[in-house]
Amino acid sequence: MDYYELLGVKKGASDAEVKSAYRAQALKWHPDRNKSPEAVNKFKEVTKAYEVLSDPKKKEMYDQYGKDAFERGGFGRASQNQGGNPFGGAGPFTYTYSSSGGNPFGNDTEGFSDPFEIFEQFFGFQSPFGGGGRRAKRRDVYEMVLEFDEAVHGVEKQTVIKGNQKTIKIPAGVDTGMRIRFADFDVQVRVKPHTFFKREGQDIYIEKPISYTMAVLGGNLDVPTIDGSVKLKVRPGTQSGTTIRLRGHGIVHPQSTAKGDEYVIFKVHIPERISGKAKKLLEEYERETS
Repeated sequence: MDYYELLGVKKGASDAEVKSAYRAQALKWHPDRNKSPEAVNKFKEVTKAYEVLSDPKKKEMYDQYGKDAFERGGFGRASQNQGGNPFGGAGPFTYTYSSSGGNPFGNDTEGFSDPFEIFEQFFGFQSPFGGGGRRAKRRDVYEMVLEFDEAVHGVEKQTVIKGNQKTIKIPAGVDTGMRIRFADFDVQVRVKPHTFFKREGQDIYIEKPISYTMAVLGGNLDVPTIDGSVKLKVRPGTQSGTTIRLRGHGIVHPQSTAKGDEYVIFKVHIPERISGKAKKLLEEYERETS
């Protein structure tokens, strides 16, 4: 399949569009997260596509010659005798590994870097899904507990690593289970829950109680977000469970400027007791609508 199609972008897509598309596809097909039979091959394919389209020289060659420029037996071998391929039959790139576990995909990825290495370099930390895709070199791992706001906005923390005091910079957007790679050690993150925000990936959810009167008549109210409160309009006739999406008010992705969304779930508060006057008004309303 065409590399642009694999990532779901058009030819001529910007670097930011290519990165955003790879992020979504890599998380979708990572074999530690996706247990479907085709996940391994799809993860390998989208990583190949990203490696080529994110590199200006490789992208230029791909746009000119297509996938044959990078695959043994294709463009390289066919044009070798015509002087068209200065890199020979194996294509211009060398397959290298930095893990001790060998090639998890077999030999059909020759000519490309280890997909897991690209994934880890792209996200700035090891796989948050458990690390089952391959065996990594043994590294010292330190757990760091973060407050919700520290994980959301990023923080610098003083801690002791290998007996020495160090300042550790935690990028914004990390979540429980993510492992951040430093030069000679890793930091595994555990995030404390928030009192009212609930997190799912980079999206956050909040239940917002509203009065019965506001649900019926509508109105305006302040809703908290991770960056302060926003004014939100409640439409007349709002039902309990109605959900409003606040686009871009979620959590930033690590090593990126893209953000998730916030979802506000309205919960209509029904009073247990009401005054006699209010009861009569409700009874009159019931008669009018019945």
